[in-house]
Amino acid sequence: MEKKTKIILLVLIALIACGLAVSLFASPSSIGSSGNQTITDMANRTVNITSDVDRVVATSPPMTTIMYMLAPEKLVGVNFQWTDEELRYVPNQYKEKFPVVGGWFGSQDGNYEEFIASEPDLVVEGIDEGMGVDLSVVAERQEKFGSLPVVAVTDNTNVTRIDNTIEFLGKLLQSEDKANQLINFNDKYLDEVQSTASTIPESERKTVYYASGEDGLSTYASGASHGQLISLVGGKNVADTEIQDSGSELSVSIEQIMKWNPDVIIATDEDFYNKVYTDSKWANVKAVKDHQVYISPQSPFKWFDRPPGANIIIGVPWTAKVIYPDKYSNINMVDATKEFYSNFYHYDLSDDEARDILTSSGLKESDL
Repeated sequence: MEKKTKIILLVLIALIACGLAVSLFASPSSIGSSGNQTITDMANRTVNITSDVDRVVATSPPMTTIMYMLAPEKLVGVNFQWTDEELRYVPNQYKEKFPVVGGWFGSQDGNYEEFIASEPDLVVEGIDEGMGVDLSVVAERQEKFGSLPVVAVTDNTNVTRIDNTIEFLGKLLQSEDKANQLINFNDKYLDEVQSTASTIPESERKTVYYASGEDGLSTYASGASHGQLISLVGGKNVADTEIQDSGSELSVSIEQIMKWNPDVIIATDEDFYNKVYTDSKWANVKAVKDHQVYISPQSPFKWFDRPPGANIIIGVPWTAKVIYPDKYSNINMVDATKEFYSNFYHYDLSDDEARDILTSSGLKESDL
């Protein structure tokens, strides 16, 4: 009897031990909920971060834009001061929230003290070797930021490769559902335009000039991420006629533009757009004569470029409608715009507001 009791006790002790082990390994999230976790970032670096990421800041606009789209409540700084036009469709709770911390991109005006003062849980650094940001830059950032973790993220400026970036940041910010929603929106219109663009014969492809800057005399070839939407939807970037695979901004003359004589001009600078139809230098360019000049919508982020990133996801269907309104007649831009703004810019547009954004960009009401 005593031997039997001992056996029962041993079995009970074993069961309790097993139960404890199961509970520990079955609920790892509960163990680290108030502590730290180790992740592997997109540069294959091991980084220790807090388990609950509530405050984030990025070193460049493309990353800041994605984080605003996925989790604006967690963003604690922006890279540049938003203009009144950019703030037009920003919800009131975010208009005054974000201090300007600068960054390391075109202006290179980042300030480590400003970043640290915003008290983030981590800093996101976008790796883009074409823009001079590689692992050595990430290492430098981490050294300067000290114990503040730097998380490296890749492929953030090419709209056809951005899904992995969105997915990674969705997990990092605990916003997986919003990230999946954005990926689905992107894939829907990428599939649509790539399918249609593949059917456009070379002889029917329209020539397009991307007018960058306030004088319109700068541009990019298709090798640059800045003008990627032109070829994506089936247009022919006129800069590719003589310039191949350049990722840099190119200065051109009005004489060169007249030689190219593009069917369509897409601009991102309002000053240029507002004067192009009255500027005699541009009067004989085909796109101007045919009233085929368009301006990328600006608020809260540009749809076509400046910067290239998740903000140009809505620019995919817009650029398609700008260049080929007939071939993409099945796309309803009012519905697409309202969906994008509601889900990712956290602003519910009315039909009239959506139409105003689109017609102000140069689209005809009949092409929406």
